[in-house]
Amino acid sequence: MKGEEVRAMTADELTDKLAGLQKEVFNLRFQKASGQLENTARVRQVRRDIARIKTVLAAKARTAK
Repeated sequence: MKGEEVRAMTADELTDKLAGLQKEVFNLRFQKASGQLENTARVRQVRRDIARIKTVLAAKARTAK
């Protein structure tokens, strides 16, 4: 997910996407622990997407005040 895509989303869309990504990270961690994770790079990618969304949400909250 690119930064431009994240900035184009509304706060509600970002919140929904964030919840979905957090569930995905949770599932990926379980797959890694049980040895079933095939794409190990996906964990890093999802974590970065979460950080990107949180950053944009914080910036939007700052500008809304």
